[in-house]
Amino acid sequence: MKSKLLFLMLSITFLCCTRGVKNVSVRKPVDTIGFATKQYQIDSVMSRILSLQGEMLSKAPMVSDCRLAVCPHDDYTYVGWLYPATLRNINAKTIILFGVAHKARRFNLEDALVFDSFSHWHGAYGNIPVSEMRELILNELPRDMAIRHDSLHMVEHSVESMLPFLQYSKRDIEIVPILVPCMNIDRMKEVATATASVLQKVFQKYDLSWGSDVALVVTTDAVHYGDEDWGGKNYAPFGADSAGYKKAVDLEIEIFNSTLNGTLNQNKIHNYFSYTVDNQNYREYKWTWCGRYSIPFALLTAVELNKLMGGAELTGLPIGYATSIDHESLPVSDLGMGQTAPANIRHWVGYAAVIYP
Repeated sequence: MKSKLLFLMLSITFLCCTRGVKNVSVRKPVDTIGFATKQYQIDSVMSRILSLQGEMLSKAPMVSDCRLAVCPHDDYTYVGWLYPATLRNINAKTIILFGVAHKARRFNLEDALVFDSFSHWHGAYGNIPVSEMRELILNELPRDMAIRHDSLHMVEHSVESMLPFLQYSKRDIEIVPILVPCMNIDRMKEVATATASVLQKVFQKYDLSWGSDVALVVTTDAVHYGDEDWGGKNYAPFGADSAGYKKAVDLEIEIFNSTLNGTLNQNKIHNYFSYTVDNQNYREYKWTWCGRYSIPFALLTAVELNKLMGGAELTGLPIGYATSIDHESLPVSDLGMGQTAPANIRHWVGYAAVIYP
């Protein structure tokens, strides 16, 4: 494995002059309240998860060489055990992270994957190098399908949420952060097919194994629900009371079970898109999962990559579903951490976690 990665790094050094990165630069954290940014914080968070939520963690499935994972990205106090239960299954050193592009509209970005130019990202256990694989992917994708945009990465919190837990399990990880802005389903298929083709060529050329050498992780929070503190918007179609909560969670479980769990295929991915994206305007929500683009894109890429590689069927194993108000929050205030949003019957968020060995 070490020789593979060394060869990979040496062989693409010359490519960096075309679209490459010349200066050493560290991408700083956006959210220093909801997420851990220091070693003592993530060590303490993990200790408390093991102590207070250890039973749920112990019941979650564990696999080796997980190829793909779906993970939430809300405050640690709310998501708790779902983070390590999901990310402990990622054993690869190189991790391609598909994040939500919450603020892409601010920069008029859509229809193309968004890469960064940082050499490292801040990590609780030390700065995390960005893999040289980023340059291979970026240089091989058609230019209308991929851009660099550091400004978007600098204001996006979804990818950084997972890094402390990934680094907790494996200190020497390297990452390829990619943000997925809005695109319609046809464009998404086009870009996902191209991305899968590039990845297959890279894996084959450098003798890399999907799962043991390189893994894919995509992040989303599930429904954002309620009629308070959503920037003046009402996200409570069933009502912001206990009856509305039950109806919303029932729909969440339906989406979770019918689109993410079990054998992964194109129909399930289409159904996920139909559940979450407005039928008349793909730029708008139908059901408020913030990963309405990142999830189907990553799943489409994985399905296409698996076809090209002739791999075993991708089958989703549910880690769990939770909401920000269905369990006791993890205590974090004494760690210099906290909540970035309220959690109550009129403002809550869902969390879905799945792994694909």
